[in-house]
Order: sequence, then C-alpha cells, then structure tokens
Amino acid sequence: MDKIKLSDNLKISPLVHGHWRLLDWNMSNQELLELIQKLIELGITTFDHADIYGNYNNEELFGNALAIKKGLRNDIQIITKCGIKPVSDKFPKRQIGYYDYDFEHIISSVNNSLANFGTDYIDLLLLHRPSPFFNPEEVAKAFSLLKQSGKVLHFGVSNFNPQQYEMLNSYLNDDLVTNQVEISPFCLENFDNGNMDFFLKKRIKPLAWSPLAGGKIISPEGEKEQRIFNSLTEVANELDVDSIDKIIYSWLLKHPAHIIPIIGSGKISRIKNAVEALNIDMSIEQWLNIYIASVGKQLP
Repeated sequence: MDKIKLSDNLKISPLVHGHWRLLDWNMSNQELLELIQKLIELGITTFDHADIYGNYNNEELFGNALAIKKGLRNDIQIITKCGIKPVSDKFPKRQIGYYDYDFEHIISSVNNSLANFGTDYIDLLLLHRPSPFFNPEEVAKAFSLLKQSGKVLHFGVSNFNPQQYEMLNSYLNDDLVTNQVEISPFCLENFDNGNMDFFLKKRIKPLAWSPLAGGKIISPEGEKEQRIFNSLTEVANELDVDSIDKIIYSWLLKHPAHIIPIIGSGKISRIKNAVEALNIDMSIEQWLNIYIASVGKQLP
C-alpha cells in the first residue's frame, strides 16, 4: 500500500484508522494492540484521534496498548486534534461547550496528548473546528514553539473552509499540510463550499471523516439515502463488487483530490473492505451516477 505524501517530510497511509468510537469497542489493551498490528500488516499505519474523544479517554487507551509493544511507535503516524472544550464531568466548572485556541490551551492540550500516548512527538496536530473567536497570532506562536521543541512535527486543520485555511496559513512559518472535513456520497458540503477546488488548486490532500455517512446510506431511511443506496447498488453490480461500503470508499479514492478516508470501525472485516476498495476502479460515469443520486437532479 503506497503512502500518501502530505508534505516533504510526512507520508501517511491512504486509509486512516479513526478512534472516535474506541471506547465503544470495549477492547482490552491487548486486543487493541492486536488490532493495531493487524492494521499495520494491511498497510494502514496512520491513526486519527482527538483530545476529547471518549470524554478525554481514548488517547490514553491507545497509549496503553502501544505501551505493551513500544517499538510499534516507529511504525505508525499519530494524528490528534485540539480546540474543542465540551461540557464534561471532567471539567465541572465548564458551563458551556466552546472552542479555545489560546496559546496556553494548545500547548497544554499537546502536552496532555503526549502523556496519554506515551510518546514524545505527535506526527500531525489539527485544530478541530474553526472558531468565531480566533486569534491566528496565538495559534502561530503555539505552533512555532511546538515545532521547535519537536513535540509536533506537522500541523493542519479540520472543518475549515478555504478562506479560514488561507488566513491561518498566512500567519505560519510552516504551511498547513491538510484539512480534515466530512466527505461522503451523502455529504457534498465540501464540493459546494469551494473546498474541493481549493484542495486541487493548492495540492492539499484532504482527510475525510464519516465517509460512510454514519451508516445511513448503507441502511437507508429517507428519500435521499435511498437514491444513493440504489445508485451504489447499481455500480456495485456493474463492477461485480459484493459490498456497497467498498463502492463508497472507491468513490472517495477515485477523486483527483486524493481524498484519504478515515475508517471508524473496530471490526477487521469492515476495515478489510476499505482496503479492498483500493483495487476498485470505477468509471467517471459511475462516479457521477452516485454524485447525481445525492444531488437529486441531473447535471446542468
């Protein structure tokens, strides 16, 4: 499985394993370690986290698994995020959920993540969501210190639009390397807001969260979901593919922006379906058939 180059010094696997739901998988440290090892054998070496996942527990769970076999850290790339402060029983004084990109919070969040993972560096740090109160000078100062100290090697964002991405980039010494956004046959928001064109223009390879749209196009209920499901099924039959999730991943991987899907499942069979999608080559007509089904009308 060939790596995807995000920058001169950062290559990640073309499929990323997401750990938002890690707590729900109910795995022991040993079971999680075994899953990580199986993923590495499949060629998936990049793991996506955030400080808040699992009510601030998931990073530590992952770190506990890595601690059993510390040499694995050299074989993987760790992505994590910061910036969201949700209401949580761990912070009883916090009255509302909000975003915080002050210098102190970014630094403390990274230090916490390093301790949780049991590592001395993070490969890629993302700002989790854009904020209406955002001081790019504070972010730039934090990024500079983290880079100089070796605690974070590369930086990116999540859920930013092109203007927000360029604004932050203009303050930084080192360019952002990616933007993690929602992309699926159900969610075309980033085709409509200019992000996909921006990614192509700037040669930015985006990470795609919720590529299966939370399962609603695999088990359709509404009219839009049913349209997409029917189109996916049609393409699957044409390509002699036995599972529509493989078609969904293939649809993402086909796009010239080099979309990198994040697989959010702890089941190895579902992960293998995503890996098999790397070998499916749908036609442009089939790709657009799925897109049109989502939009609900023919192209002009």
